[in-house]
Amino acid sequence: MHWLRTRGRATAPYGLGLIAVLLIPALLNVIPGIAPGYVLYLVSLALIYAIVAIGLGILIGHTGQISLGHAGFFAIGAYASALLTLRLGLPFVVAVLVAGSVSAAIGFLLGLPALRLSGPYLAVATLGFGLAIPQLVVWQSSWTGGSSGLHGLPLASLPLGAFTIVFRTDQDYYYLAAAVLIVLTIFARNVVTSHTGRAFVAIRDSEIAARAMGVDLVRYKTTAFALSALYAGIAGALYAHLLHGISPEDFTVLLSVDFLTMIVLGGLGSIGGALSGALLLTFLQNALTRLPVVHDFKNLYIVVLGVILILTIVFFPQGLAGIARSWRLRRATRTLDRPAGAGQIVELGERSGVR
Repeated sequence: MHWLRTRGRATAPYGLGLIAVLLIPALLNVIPGIAPGYVLYLVSLALIYAIVAIGLGILIGHTGQISLGHAGFFAIGAYASALLTLRLGLPFVVAVLVAGSVSAAIGFLLGLPALRLSGPYLAVATLGFGLAIPQLVVWQSSWTGGSSGLHGLPLASLPLGAFTIVFRTDQDYYYLAAAVLIVLTIFARNVVTSHTGRAFVAIRDSEIAARAMGVDLVRYKTTAFALSALYAGIAGALYAHLLHGISPEDFTVLLSVDFLTMIVLGGLGSIGGALSGALLLTFLQNALTRLPVVHDFKNLYIVVLGVILILTIVFFPQGLAGIARSWRLRRATRTLDRPAGAGQIVELGERSGVR
């Protein structure tokens, strides 16, 4: 029975998340004064950013490898999918898988020089990568459209036997983004709780100790980069087809800072924190751009972004996930302070590691 209760608590967030995904479109249709289509578009964008944030969280939060160039992987996935569907006419699903694979391969290659770099040196190296990708896109204008970008991408579609589901509306694409996010979230959770995830954490805590315990640094560092880039590439492909067009100015270094802010705000090393940070920051950015003062102060969002980073690091170093963790700990402490039956005492002791 205790195993069932523990298993239920572990899977409860996924069940609640699935219920929320199904209910959001219906709730938007009955709330007055909002445009359901635009809100669903905004939520889809946040879910796509959350995919990048989860992958980046594995790299930084679990492995301790800093990256400021994930906008580059995001751009690679977006342009790969756009070129494959627009120029070569490949199906959307194939294009997304290839885009993710290409990003993962480049991430693996970028992880090789990272073996000799750490801290600010690694951050600068990845920053240079993120700055170089948009310039390469402009340089290869015959394929990528240069500064004008690529437009008129075909609609996303999913073949199911004799039928093909075409994602035409904002609500359709919302369900697609949510489904991909759910699958990749479950996969990420399985990775971080596996032997690979424990090796990532060992490298983050101490590379010397990890090597002494037999952890292959080359294998696991490059795996972390490749896995993180895979998530960014898939998200980039979804982003390109959500907007039906992309250009190099969509993938500036500020986007990499946004991704970093999402995982810091949500909590490093937390998959749920990466998701909540992505949602919060996306909606915050949209709200700030609608303020009248923005017309007089165009860089307001950048200023607010910097303030959020400073305040989060100073007052909430573990982010939203840390706040939720502290709340659960206080709740468990209050439960221990109250008189309890023998069964409750045993369960609380097992939960806190007491035998």
